[in-house]
Parts: sequence; C-alpha cells; structure tokens
Amino acid sequence: MKQPKELLFTLWIFVMFNYLYCDVMGLMDSSLLRQYLSGTVGGMPITENFLLLAAIVMEIPIAMILLTRLLAPKANARANLFASAFKTLVMLLTLFAGSATSYYWFCAVIEIATTLFIFGYSLRWLRMQKV
Repeated sequence: MKQPKELLFTLWIFVMFNYLYCDVMGLMDSSLLRQYLSGTVGGMPITENFLLLAAIVMEIPIAMILLTRLLAPKANARANLFASAFKTLVMLLTLFAGSATSYYWFCAVIEIATTLFIFGYSLRWLRMQKV
C-alpha cells in the first residue's frame, strides 16, 4: 500500500465516469428518453425534490475525488469506507427499483465492484494505520 490516496483518487474518477456514461446512455435510449421528457420514469415522478436528492447522492463520489487528496490518512480511510458503502447500497437498490436495462446492469456491476474494492482497500488501509 505505497500510495493509497492516489489509488483511491483514481478509482473514484473511474467510477464517476461509469456513473456518468451510464446516464448518458439512458438519454440515448428512446424509451427512457420519452419517460424523462414526460417527467415520470418507471412510474416514478421526476420532481425537483427527487433531482435534489439525486444531486446529493452523486455529490458524494464527486467529493471523494477531492477528499482522497486532501484528508489525513485516518479520516481519508473512514470517508472512503462511508462513501463506498453508501454508493454500493444505492446502486444495489437501483437495480431492483424498476426494470433495469442490460446496459444499466453492465455498468452497475462495474460500479458496485469498484465501490466494493474501495471499501475493502480502505478498510485494509485503516487497519494498517493502527499498527
């Protein structure tokens, strides 16, 4: 574990690109695009409050890109544990909150694997700091 901050920084960038590109693909999916334009996706109304909550949820991995560079090691590991656990749970829930497309499943598996790796790596890093 020579450079945990650099690895975690890179992993958060990687997972953010996956989140973003999956959302872009959703805009290219004509059936989803029609739902977005109607204001209801999978029976769920896309309200201002829903979008605010989505922005807050996505701000966590965005902030982790910065925080992995700035936080002290112990706080860094703890923040990565929280953020990766939270985003893993969110992604697992989204898979079962409607009918996910094949491309969504593909991206979600990569995203979940990445955040699980971040969790395990951060846990190991935190334990090494106690030695």
